[in-house]
Amino acid sequence: ADPSIHEDQNNARKLGRRYAQLGPVVAGFKAWKSAEDDLVAGKELAAVDADFASEIPTLEATCAQAAEKLEELLLPRDPNDDRDVILEVKAGAGGDESAIFAGDLLRMYMRYAEKHNWKVEVIDATESEMGGYKDISVAVKSKGTAAPGESPYARLKFEGGVHRVQRVPDTETQGRIHTSACTVAVLPEADEISDVIINPAEIRLDTYRASGAGGQHINKTDSAVRITHLPTGIVVECQDDRSQHRNKAQAMSVLAARIRDAQIREQQSKLASDRRSLIGSGDRSERIRTYNYPQGRITDHRINLTLYKIEAITDGDMEELINALSNEHQADLLAGFAED
Repeated sequence: ADPSIHEDQNNARKLGRRYAQLGPVVAGFKAWKSAEDDLVAGKELAAVDADFASEIPTLEATCAQAAEKLEELLLPRDPNDDRDVILEVKAGAGGDESAIFAGDLLRMYMRYAEKHNWKVEVIDATESEMGGYKDISVAVKSKGTAAPGESPYARLKFEGGVHRVQRVPDTETQGRIHTSACTVAVLPEADEISDVIINPAEIRLDTYRASGAGGQHINKTDSAVRITHLPTGIVVECQDDRSQHRNKAQAMSVLAARIRDAQIREQQSKLASDRRSLIGSGDRSERIRTYNYPQGRITDHRINLTLYKIEAITDGDMEELINALSNEHQADLLAGFAED
């Protein structure tokens, strides 16, 4: 509420996120304390009046549920769970069919984002001649401050990895089932100033004319931007906007996210032997899911979950799948918490 806080927008954003994180914990504690107080009072009344004894089991159950909920709220949180994301889909093995599948995956995520009222901005894309994309990067952003656990990263973070599809391509004349694959990367959007410090002397900026659709203007001016981070070799391109300035700003945002992601992965690799779960590893070489169209099923290999609703899920109805992954990850954290 202090007006001076909002003079620094980055600090105000951080405090806003922290406030949103703590709110459910405080509410959970109050609910547990109230349930515990009710149970103590109920037992005292039951000691002097037998009529109150029948209420004790209900009060005990309520107190136990509140305690379990509070324990979940107190689990270590992913520090990125309040962030927007950079989502990257790249075609892999399978040629043209892989590129078409990359387009299908992008549509699935865009439909899911639409259901959550998120904004999706294309950063860079390389289209395939047969349809779909060889690779595409988009920014997925919530409108306003997302509720805890409902930000784009919190909901999409388990999507990183290799997605495999089994189906009969439109170009297949003999009805044979082909297997193709795409890689999905989910990068938490970085606060460039506070999360990653990028030395201007360590980047190379190139501008060029954008290719593809966009009208006369986009193809006649050097609006497209390519940024190379010399220490890491990371290259980011952005050509979706007509403005070179906005393309550069978007490219810098993606660069910061990729540098931060590389730093996190390096830390994770050092702790790999201590990992209890592969669900949250985000290992891009790991095959996480198979989409089998002839059988109408989707199987997530990390939790051995098979759902026979491939059309609904690929149309963006991913809630059941994402909730199952989130619940399994939370159960794993709880098990580790109990062991510790």
